[in-house]
Formats: sequence, structure tokens, C-alpha cells
Amino acid sequence: MYKRLVAVMLVLLFILASPAAAITNGHPDGNKHPYVGLVVFYVWNSTHQLEAQWRCSGSLISSTVFVTAGHCTFGADSARIWFTPDYLPYDPAHGYPYYGYNASGTPITMPGYRSEPLPGLPGFDYHDVGVVILDQPYQLISYTQLPSKGLVDTLPMKTEVTVVGYGVQQKARISGPPYDRWYGRTRMFAPSQMIQSNDVLSSEYVKLTENPGQGKGGTCFGDSGGPVLYNGSTILAVTSFGSNSNCAGVGYYNRIDTNDALAFINGLP
Repeated sequence: MYKRLVAVMLVLLFILASPAAAITNGHPDGNKHPYVGLVVFYVWNSTHQLEAQWRCSGSLISSTVFVTAGHCTFGADSARIWFTPDYLPYDPAHGYPYYGYNASGTPITMPGYRSEPLPGLPGFDYHDVGVVILDQPYQLISYTQLPSKGLVDTLPMKTEVTVVGYGVQQKARISGPPYDRWYGRTRMFAPSQMIQSNDVLSSEYVKLTENPGQGKGGTCFGDSGGPVLYNGSTILAVTSFGSNSNCAGVGYYNRIDTNDALAFINGLP
């Protein structure tokens, strides 16, 4: 999903989530979170055909609104979404699923979204929220729930949350470039934990531990746009970027409980 410049050098190299590794220390999701889907984004090519370009994760908050990351929807013309929890067949030439999608729709990016080579954060990544408006309703028994405004600010550190996504699960080294090849397309989840964030990012992002210790896990490449779930089904944030290329340390998740994010989502048709 790397279609734009995605890294800026600070003290650490921050890298946007993209299709490579997956939920770290995760577990197969089965039907625990049926509203979480894998979404492939398309753009019109020079021959006036829609061509798959990158993929992310996301979640349904209603039968027609699928919430994901802004760096996923930005620049896309169309989207197709799969909700199956099992391994998805894919086109080996591109690594994307190629048939049997459950829904399609139009990507919309939150106003003010920015991912530019500017010094510091949040100039690097700002208002990283997007949605796909489905062409036809996709009916489920239940959906993710939007948070109340400012909910994150009321939660203590070490609050337990769950991250869910469709990043690939295995890495293999080969003899020639590109040296890393990635495999797997199943929905995974992992428990995680909020950690202290008193820096410039705290008003825009939830900060979670990525270290796979004490049964906890985190997100990695390919999980962009997947939800951070609180209390079972409330979407606190969406996966945005991590602090290093090993998917360890900490991860940053764009908050959904802000005035701007809620106004954007609630104002959709």
C-alpha cells in the first residue's frame, strides 16, 4: 500500500502500516469480529480500467459505512471488501484477493488529512481517517460502535483494548531482491494495552504497546485502518503507523473520538 512517501526521520524512523507483516503475537479471529474486513483499493489506469493498487483493514460501523485509515482511502477511486475470516486466495502477481468480495464502494478521506515530508509530527501524519461508503448495504447482526467524544481522555493507562486486522502472517527470506516475501491473508486479533502519551501526538493518537509480552500483541504492516476496540466493540481508533520496521516498541492509532473525526463520520450520507 506504499504509494506515497511514508517515512520521516525524527529520533526514530516512523513507518506507515503497509502490506507486509501482521498482528504480532496474534490469534486467528474466527467469527469474533465479523465486521472487520480486508479492503483492496483501486485506481483508474491509463486504459480506463480499475486496477488494484494497495490494501488495508477496516471495520463496519453500519450496513453502509466502513471505517479505515486516511492513508488507505487517499488517492483511491474505488474499493472492494472481504469479510471472510479465513485465508483469502490472491493473485500471486500482485498479492491481492481477486474474487468473491462481499462489498464494494467509494472511498472518502477525512478533510484535513495530511501525510507529507514535513518535519515532526503530526505534520507527518494528521487526520488519518477514511471511510468507504458501500454501494449496497451489507447486513450483520452487529457492528462496531462509535465512541463518545473524548472517551480516550477518560481512560487510564494500561486500559485493555483489542486490535484486529488482515496483515499477512509469515515472512520468508529469499536469495535475491526483494529479499523478504510475505504470506497469509487471515483475520487476526490480539489484546493490547494503552500506554502513556503526553507528547504532541496525544490529542490525535492513541499509543499502544507493540511488544508481544504477557499475552499482549500489536499491529504491523497490512493492518492499517483496522480498529482498536474498547469494551468489546467500541472503535477508539484506527491503525496508523509504528515506531520501527520490526513492529516492536509502540504503535500509533488515529483517534476516532475527536471532534473532527466524529463530525466527519456522522456527517456522511
